[in-house]
Amino acid sequence: MDEVLRFLKEAGTYYLATTDGDQPRVRPFGTISEFEGKLYLQTGRVKDVFKQMGRNAKIELCAMGKEGAWIRVAAVAQRDDRVEARRHLLSEYPALEKMYSADDGNCEVLYLKDATATFFSFGGAPRVVKF
Repeated sequence: MDEVLRFLKEAGTYYLATTDGDQPRVRPFGTISEFEGKLYLQTGRVKDVFKQMGRNAKIELCAMGKEGAWIRVAAVAQRDDRVEARRHLLSEYPALEKMYSADDGNCEVLYLKDATATFFSFGGAPRVVKF
């Protein structure tokens, strides 16, 4: 899991894929944090992405790294309603505090459950990490 976190943080932006009925939806994300041994992301309750994860919690993340490497992470997005988890994530991304607070009723954090990360590189065999 540490290697996945490091890769996503170094990439800066990753792409989060959800489903909306039978239509895939992909958007850029930048929040990723470790809290209590799990990887977390943050979004707003009012956003379509949160609603889509509520209807179908299966998601994928994808990011391009340095030197032609990339990662794809398949997981189940599990909502964590604890204020401590929201505070932790917001503390790592102070710029978000302009839009969210841990107790505003809109800030949501979700952790990656049953995750499988696959590391890819041109010319190399894929490598799988489960967490």
